[in-house]
Amino acid sequence: MTAISASAVPAAASSDPDGAALHRPVIDWFDAHARDLPWRRPEAGAWGVMVSEFMLQQTPVNRVLPVYEQWLARWPRPADLAAEPPGEAVRAWGRLGYPRRALRLHGAAAAIRERHGGDVPRDHAQLLALPGVGEYTAAAVASFAYGQRHPVLDTNVRRVFARAVSGAQYPPNATTAAERKLARLLLPEEEPTAARWAAATMELGALICTARTPDCARCPIAALCAWRQAGSPEHDGPPRRGQTYAGTDRQVRGKLLAVLREAVTPVPQTTLDQVWDEPVQRARALDGLVSDGLVEPLSGGLYRLPLT
Repeated sequence: MTAISASAVPAAASSDPDGAALHRPVIDWFDAHARDLPWRRPEAGAWGVMVSEFMLQQTPVNRVLPVYEQWLARWPRPADLAAEPPGEAVRAWGRLGYPRRALRLHGAAAAIRERHGGDVPRDHAQLLALPGVGEYTAAAVASFAYGQRHPVLDTNVRRVFARAVSGAQYPPNATTAAERKLARLLLPEEEPTAARWAAATMELGALICTARTPDCARCPIAALCAWRQAGSPEHDGPPRRGQTYAGTDRQVRGKLLAVLREAVTPVPQTTLDQVWDEPVQRARALDGLVSDGLVEPLSGGLYRLPLT
């Protein structure tokens, strides 16, 4: 097999890349070095995989692990979660961040109970039709839970493909049609191998081909990497988006939700006013939480996590 060169997938690719040279070394590396994570164990089932995929979006594994374990202990099946108010999902979400994911997961659980008898569907189209489930999550659940053949494109996988095949240090800020086409072309033909490849490339991006300090000396495909063959050129595209938190509306929203999560009764406005000094930003953050369905306003200036 020949190595995939930096010119194999130029900006306007005219030929299809051959991923066969990459499959075996990446999967062999994964078999030897994959982390033992609870959602990868057979007992996790499709629901455990789905919960992990919601939680892991924009949140590192070490923060997800304790919340994931508590969540599955409390709600081992979708119907268990659907039976409780959505505010309980927000409460249990804790400090994972981006708490709208908790509401979306609750909505997906309710739909699974109503449409699929409480079992996470196997069919990709049915997964995609669930509320809160997008292109990535549907593919991930179908692949990781059911061993199906789907391109699974998270940030880690996109970075591996950008470097190994396209010769770029980083992928575009948003997933492109060209990336989706490349991911499909690189998929192994057999379903079990394709599912293993999806998990392996994700783990490679998380542990070895990291954003800031790729460990090329330990990479199983370093000799085939188009980016290294090109001399590891610096990123020359649009500036990469950074994530700020301190002083943002996100921080204020988090502080407001923290008070409501700890409360067993509705919280008065005066209590919420104490979490942030700047009144305009505080009011904007609270209005946003109400608009997003994360907080329910009551008469008399009281607020609580949503019951419906």
